[in-house]
Amino acid sequence: MAVVEGARRRVIDTGRRALGLDVPAADHTVAVLHSVDAERPGLDRRETLQLMRIRLLGATGAVIMAVSALGVGAQPVHQNPTSGMRVFGFFARAGTSTLAMCMIGTVLVIMAWLLLGRFAVGGWGGHPRHRLSRSQMDRTLLLWIIPLSVAPPMFSNDVYSYLAQSEIAARGLDPYAVGPVDGLGLNNVLTNNVPNIWRSTSAPYGPLFLWMGRGIAQITGDNIVLGVWLHRMLALAGVALMVWALPRLSRRCGVAPVSALWLGAANPLVLFHLVGGVHNDALMLGLMLAGLEFCLRAIDDAPHFDQRAWALLVFGTVLITLSSSVKIISLVSLGFVGMALARRWGRGLKPILVAGGTLGAIAVVTTLFVSFTSGLGFGWVNTVGTATTVRSYLSLPTAVGIITGFGGVLLGLGDHTTALLDITRPIAEIVAGFVTVRMLIATWTGRLNAIGALGVSLGAIVLLFPVVQPWYLLWAIVPLAAWANRPAFRVPAVVLSVVVSVMVMPRGADFYVFQIVESAIATVVVGLSLIFLTRNMLPWRNQPGVSAPSQQPTPYGVSS
Repeated sequence: MAVVEGARRRVIDTGRRALGLDVPAADHTVAVLHSVDAERPGLDRRETLQLMRIRLLGATGAVIMAVSALGVGAQPVHQNPTSGMRVFGFFARAGTSTLAMCMIGTVLVIMAWLLLGRFAVGGWGGHPRHRLSRSQMDRTLLLWIIPLSVAPPMFSNDVYSYLAQSEIAARGLDPYAVGPVDGLGLNNVLTNNVPNIWRSTSAPYGPLFLWMGRGIAQITGDNIVLGVWLHRMLALAGVALMVWALPRLSRRCGVAPVSALWLGAANPLVLFHLVGGVHNDALMLGLMLAGLEFCLRAIDDAPHFDQRAWALLVFGTVLITLSSSVKIISLVSLGFVGMALARRWGRGLKPILVAGGTLGAIAVVTTLFVSFTSGLGFGWVNTVGTATTVRSYLSLPTAVGIITGFGGVLLGLGDHTTALLDITRPIAEIVAGFVTVRMLIATWTGRLNAIGALGVSLGAIVLLFPVVQPWYLLWAIVPLAAWANRPAFRVPAVVLSVVVSVMVMPRGADFYVFQIVESAIATVVVGLSLIFLTRNMLPWRNQPGVSAPSQQPTPYGVSS
């Protein structure tokens, strides 16, 4: 009997430790990703001059990308405004040269972003002696965004699917039941711009996004250029919300706001794929982060949970729910808000149930309002897994399944890739679910800030998701930018952002091998030449700055 009792106790202890209930704070490995940033003096005169040059370098790259998008961007099949024009149409005819232009512009923006990081987060393993101001960061980011915001879509054709699905909704049809071919017809101008793989596919997006898209369709009709620009306005609104929320969230974690903006909002993946690619993930992330900030104002800042705190909590929860009505994945953040709220209300299971019931009720009411008022219903619940039909090498379970299946082919065992994916993907989902549960518990016990725990959870979900597009990485990078400030996170995040940014072709499609090789050679030559010519004008090396020894650094805030 004692043996059975001892075994039962060991199982319980192991389970509690696995979930993080009995793990001492010092042993919580994820917590080492965070520390409190210290205040730093502003840039001196020499560094300010270097900043202006870095800003110009990035703006030059963005302009080159915008111009090259006239030829190698995701231009529409019909209603291409540059088609047949002598000057602007040249870029489409000179495919290899224009591809080289785009790759050079891409690398210039990335180089400028990395150099800007010296004045935001310091070198690879240190802290900046001086740090640029918030206004300097905002002006730099705005200057880099403007050229890409007026350029044709780049790196993806998804915006044309948005237009077609929105037109289906505008015609009174159900975009969750019919695709562009069935809803609009094969010869419709909007259908012809949708990639072949998605022409018969119903919409996987939430009702809020298609509600907005239906309004755009009613304004623009079949005008593709105007429709693309209005959808880009939605993306820019999402980026603006990110710029508003990130500094406020980072201050809660004791992280420098410009550091969070540099890694989160100024990230090349944001510039290239959310702004240039016109992806609705920008709106989803912006609403989610803004809602998280309002909720934490109610939970952390209010001395008493009074009427104002309740108003902030309800408003923040509504924003998060609206973000999930763009893409459902952001609803995960509501769980971390609930755990933080339960911790505020006291220990035990009852606060968790009350907090979960309260937030759940607000989310249900908001979702019902959007679904019924828009007239789109709940068909989106059945279509959220549409994208899993694509095999993405950025997804760990998909990559493992494909590589293992290829190994079986080499060994003469046959192609069992599909069967292997049916094994690896469910296992990955279980692991991602376990990580999320553990992060929820860490938030409840106070070992992790809700922002950091959410970022870690989204990181596990993204990496273990059946399909991972390049911009999906921002689901984790953006919230983690406000909390995880140690090299153990920043270095992999920067490397991954850079590598993925240069991997994707400018119109999301393949080019001939010789075009890619020749363009890559031209990019390397131009990049190395630029580094050589500006080696004494730009901080390519870790140049010593002028410190202020009389000024004692003070922390931005206290780590939660």
